[in-house]
Amino acid sequence: MSSNDFRIRAMQPDEIALAADWAAAEGWNPGHADAACFATVDPQGFLIGELDGRPAATISCVNYDDRFAFLGFYIVRPELRGRGFGLHVWNAAVAHAGARTIGLDGVVAQQENYRKSGFRLAYPNVRYGGRAASVPSSRAGIVALTDVPVADVEADDATVFPAQRPAFLRSWIETPGHSGRALIRDNRLCAWGVIRPCRTGHKIGPLVADDRAAAEAVFAALVAAASGAEIFLDVPSINREAVALAQDHGLKPVFETARMYTGPIRPVRLERVFGVTTFELG
Repeated sequence: MSSNDFRIRAMQPDEIALAADWAAAEGWNPGHADAACFATVDPQGFLIGELDGRPAATISCVNYDDRFAFLGFYIVRPELRGRGFGLHVWNAAVAHAGARTIGLDGVVAQQENYRKSGFRLAYPNVRYGGRAASVPSSRAGIVALTDVPVADVEADDATVFPAQRPAFLRSWIETPGHSGRALIRDNRLCAWGVIRPCRTGHKIGPLVADDRAAAEAVFAALVAAASGAEIFLDVPSINREAVALAQDHGLKPVFETARMYTGPIRPVRLERVFGVTTFELG
């Protein structure tokens, strides 16, 4: 394989949709508008490997700040696997992160390879899916997330994610088709979440709350916004209250990943994470 055969470059923003399509083919069920939202973070972090001018491999490693990056979309075209193309794009992505700690949500089959690359398990994530059963909805304190000052949402998100991500949050909340809800108690934001249409059903993420009751209130409001569609919720399995919420509403495990990091991250309050934003960008 010569350098003339295979080359790696940054994707154009409109090419990120290709990575989302490949992720859909792998069964990862991305949202319809994910690509456009993802492009707001670090456009140079989305890489494509081309063989003879045709897409052969994708990967992303977006730099959120000078300390933290997140890796995703690591996919090689099935007929080209085992030929080293994945390793080449992997090395390019890791180089883009520099000295930053890198996080990822690794599928079960790849976790041992990630360990060999210096990643360490933080906790498993489990995707629960199905039609949510018995979701009584109380409107008390529930407001549209777009009615909450964006600075309040950003500050709350900073308690559960290893880096600030204001541009991404704004896009995620404001994108047409995405519905956000929040719970206000005593004039304070205590729970919020977003639901978005995906290739199959609707996915809730993030879902952040001070406690199970607050999470339930926002979950119910988000499910109502989906009008009976199939629901998916990605849950850090070490948050037992989040697991119980998913199970108590009849959702079943359908997919599993592991959150892994190459180094230290700032403290995050996982007991407040009832739904992961996205496996691709954290």
